[in-house]
Amino acid sequence: MKQGKVIAVCISEKKGTVKKDVGCCKILAEYGLEGDAHAGSARQVSLLSAEKVEAFRKKTGGVVELPPGVFGENLLIEGFDFKHYPIGSRFQIGEVILELTQIGKTCHTGCEIAQKTGECIMPREGVFARVLMGGEVCSGDMVTLIRLPFRAAILTASDRAARGERKDLSGPKIAEILREEGYEVISQEILSDDEEGLSEALIRLCDEAHPDVIFTTGGTGLSPRDHMPEATKKVAERDVPGIAEAIRAYSMKITPNAMLSRAVSVTRGKTLIINLPGSPKAVAECLEFVLPVLLHGIGILRGEADE
Repeated sequence: MKQGKVIAVCISEKKGTVKKDVGCCKILAEYGLEGDAHAGSARQVSLLSAEKVEAFRKKTGGVVELPPGVFGENLLIEGFDFKHYPIGSRFQIGEVILELTQIGKTCHTGCEIAQKTGECIMPREGVFARVLMGGEVCSGDMVTLIRLPFRAAILTASDRAARGERKDLSGPKIAEILREEGYEVISQEILSDDEEGLSEALIRLCDEAHPDVIFTTGGTGLSPRDHMPEATKKVAERDVPGIAEAIRAYSMKITPNAMLSRAVSVTRGKTLIINLPGSPKAVAECLEFVLPVLLHGIGILRGEADE
């Protein structure tokens, strides 16, 4: 599971005053941080990336001090770029479970940082969460992404694996990586390299199971039995060529054989279909590259994020 760390825990006892780092604080279910003037509102807990604060510090050349809480955040956390995570994502800190409910907000007219620098990062970088389970949170606590509201299916194309002559290693590797990133894997199938059977499986998954994304593995090369790109294009409603092109370009840095890939990426309904290579090593490399961008892309496809 992806992890980060709490850098500061901040509250303000009165609205309109800057939040201060208190080190540790109880977080109450369906309420927020104990003693914080903004707790109990629709935006129960505010979170901000420590890396974004540091980037802002460098951009402004240290013109103003940026102590924890100065942007109005309750939790300053390193290791996550929160604005890329979709509504419904869940994070755990000890016993506390937070569910993302809002990305960004309108900056207050009298924001001290905006007055001094002409800019405030909270409107575009800050996020808000609902407290599903309460507990105590302290600086130094680990933060774990425990769930993305995304459902994935995996389809392996291999004659030999379908006949039971060899073990499918790539499909399980994809599932392992997706679960570590918080995806719910709803289906794993192995089929022979048959274009008709593969296209029928893709249609069934898209139209009946409705996953947010289908990752296929295998069948994307130059062999006469490699039919995954044709099967994928057969069921497509829209092409998303940038994903396949980016994966090829990235893979070319690892092996020149990547130029032989015929992999494609498309959508059918609200499901994104992405062809991946056939080896466990290659799928791991490709997923490491593409998954961060998919957080935003799937959100757009589902109508939950702006372009």
